[in-house]
Amino acid sequence: MKKMQELAQRITALFLSSALAIITGSAIIGGIPVWKSAALAGFTAVAKVVESLAKASIDGTLTKAEIDAAFGGKAVKTPRKGR
Repeated sequence: MKKMQELAQRITALFLSSALAIITGSAIIGGIPVWKSAALAGFTAVAKVVESLAKASIDGTLTKAEIDAAFGGKAVKTPRKGR
């Protein structure tokens, strides 16, 4: 339950930070309503992270390192078999 709460908080923060970053650009460029461009940026960033989390959890577990890597932390190195 704690892991899910942390994921929800991080995804919300990701959405907001991505949306806020685009608001300035859309205000300068114009032509697209600010809320639409902010929503698109937020959803795109969240979709990328959710995709990474889904790929990492194919084996049935999701480690802290895999979660951090999905959010742009250090990459997870998976050991190769036979080496």
